[in-house]
Amino acid sequence: MNGRRAARGLLPLAACVVMACLGAASANPPERSPHPAPRPILTPAAVQPAASRFSAYAPTRSLYPAPRPSSVRPVAKVTPAAAVRTQPAPEATTGRKGALCGDPALKGKTIPPITARLKGCGLEDGVSVISVAGVALTQPAAMDCATAKALKTWVETGVKPAVGRKGGGVTALQVAASYACRGRNNVKGAKISEHGKGRAVDISAILLANGTAVTVEKGWGSKEYGKALSKMRKAACGPFNTVLGPGSDRHHHDHFHLDTARGRGPYCR
Repeated sequence: MNGRRAARGLLPLAACVVMACLGAASANPPERSPHPAPRPILTPAAVQPAASRFSAYAPTRSLYPAPRPSSVRPVAKVTPAAAVRTQPAPEATTGRKGALCGDPALKGKTIPPITARLKGCGLEDGVSVISVAGVALTQPAAMDCATAKALKTWVETGVKPAVGRKGGGVTALQVAASYACRGRNNVKGAKISEHGKGRAVDISAILLANGTAVTVEKGWGSKEYGKALSKMRKAACGPFNTVLGPGSDRHHHDHFHLDTARGRGPYCR
C-alpha cells in the first residue's frame, strides 16, 4: 500500500523533468537545416571519362597479338581427295594432225639435233617415239622418221598378227637400245653402228596384256612362243634392211636388232 503511494508521488516529478528538457531544446534551435548538403555542380572540364580514371592501370602497348614471324609458313588448305580432278598429261606430238613424222600411228615428239661424239655419229632430224600403232614402248626411243615408220609397219604386219589374241594381245615392246654413238656390237674402234646414226632399235621382249613378257632369249625355240617370235623376225625383213637375232651371232642371242641401213640390200639372219 505504501509502495503504490510512493510511485504515484514520483509521476508528477518525472513530468516536470520532461517539460523542462523540451523547453530547453526549443529555446536553442539549429541555425541551418539538418538536411544533407546539396551535390556540387560539376563542369565539363571536371568530368573525366571512365577510361581516364583507370589510365594509371592501362597497358602501354596494344593487347593485339604480335605479328607472326616470316619464318612460319601458313598452313596449306587441304582439299579432299574426292574433290581433286586429275587429267592425263597430253602426249607430246607434232606434225600433221598431231601425228609424229606425218603418221597418226606414231606418238612421241621431235628432239633437237644430236651432235656427233664420234665421227660418223649424230642424228639431225630425230624423234623420240613412245608408241607405235597403239603399242607402247617401255622407254622413249630416239631414231629418225624412216626407222620409226619401219617399226610401225613391223608391229602392224608382223608382231600383232604373230601374237594374235594370246595373252590378251600385244601391249608393249621392251626397248633394249635405240640411238647410241658407238661401234658395232659395242666393240671399240669398230665401224660406227646404225645405232649411232639413229637408224636402229633393239627389241628384247614382247609384253602381253595379261602381264606376260615374251622374251627373245627364253621364248626363242620354246613350244609356246617360238613360232610367234620366228614369224615376227621374218616379217621384219622388208620394213628393215637389217634384221639380226638368235642364231645370227653371239651378240644378238637375246634381242632383235632392227635397222634401216642405207646404200645396200637387206641383210636378214
